[in-house]
Amino acid sequence: MSSEIIKQEDNKISLRIAVSPEKFEEAVNKAYHKMRGRFNIPGFRKGKAPRKIVELHYGPEIFYEEAINLSFPEAYEAALEKHELDPVDQPQVDIEKMENGEEVIFIADIEIMPEVLVEGYKGVEVEKVVHPVSDEAVEAELKEMQEKNARMITIEDRPVKEGDQVVLDYEGSVDGEVFQGGTAEKQNLEIGSGRFIPGFEEQLIGLEIGQESVVTVTFPEEYQAEELAGKEAQFKVQIHEIKEKEVPQLDDEFAKDVSEFDTLEELKADIRTRQEAAAKEREDQELRANVIQAVTDKVAVNIPEAVINRQIDRMMQDFNYQMSSQGISLELYYQMTGSSEDELRERMHPDAERNVKDQLVLDEITKMEEIVATEEEIEEEIEALAKQYGQDVEKFKETAAKHDRKVFADNVTLRKTIDFLVEHATIKEKEETEQSQEAVETE
Repeated sequence: MSSEIIKQEDNKISLRIAVSPEKFEEAVNKAYHKMRGRFNIPGFRKGKAPRKIVELHYGPEIFYEEAINLSFPEAYEAALEKHELDPVDQPQVDIEKMENGEEVIFIADIEIMPEVLVEGYKGVEVEKVVHPVSDEAVEAELKEMQEKNARMITIEDRPVKEGDQVVLDYEGSVDGEVFQGGTAEKQNLEIGSGRFIPGFEEQLIGLEIGQESVVTVTFPEEYQAEELAGKEAQFKVQIHEIKEKEVPQLDDEFAKDVSEFDTLEELKADIRTRQEAAAKEREDQELRANVIQAVTDKVAVNIPEAVINRQIDRMMQDFNYQMSSQGISLELYYQMTGSSEDELRERMHPDAERNVKDQLVLDEITKMEEIVATEEEIEEEIEALAKQYGQDVEKFKETAAKHDRKVFADNVTLRKTIDFLVEHATIKEKEETEQSQEAVETE
């Protein structure tokens, strides 16, 4: 077998691959033994006719297609190894020559990853946004803890007020006709939650247990049930129960009940410490992402669509897993959002392209700077992952030993490469403003 590169334009290459007559004859013979059970030849039991007899009946070409399928992969892999090529997709193959007793010549068109020219990656200028922890943030988390530990108290001596949770019956009608879906018994409703039609909950305020009343509302113009959209409706209502949320006092006793601390001040200090640690981790992650973007923005590379599509495939698998964990299939997601698989893949395309480019650039810097993972670092990575997934470290190591350690080494070298870029970056700190925080919250 022999091969040569006959054409190369950027990252597109044409290979001429020749399979010797002897090798192709071996492949034809293998094809005969694989296929002979298909032929019924008069005078022979099925599958027992000699190769020459089968070829007399059907022509020698009867085995060529299968022989090509058997001989080409080996010749193709040898050609890739010889020319040190790493194609990004399956080759497009044509047969240039195939004559009896002569070598068979294939033309394989392949696409390889483009050369990535990385320059100026040291000293990139980036901003590091600092996220200070405010007293308001600490108080907000404390308030959440207070709300989570609230209890509902049954009320019997006063009417409904804002914030109450009530149990009620209601029956809705339009022009005196009860409509479908407008009737319920013993329905729970928090006053002020906005769950019902605008104006409904407000009219329950002031009603007492057992009291019947009529609530009049107008359905929104774009209500989901078209037959009710924009129409005025009357609801007969009756209150059965009133419950009020009782939140605990924020004092030392509260701290003892909800935490391992004896005083409220100790609990507040712990909340601040945790929030500061979370803010520090967020700052570091944002800085690393900003450094990667600043470096990759300096690089121009034409990424093959096949590579981007493979990245989209992985993102689709991750998205499917996330949806499945919430009990939502992709088909249901498409129905709920009025979209399709093609539209979802199109939305993922920019992020997929960015992810691939980032990886290409970081891989090239890893090579240029000769960054490697030591055995000790790989062991530490395996131990850290075992603890992260709550697995026994030794058992996890045994499982990891059965597989390629390269995945763990790649994790280490990627982290070390990003560390390298951050260490050599020019960083300017900037404190987060209220406006920037509001922008983050609305995204």
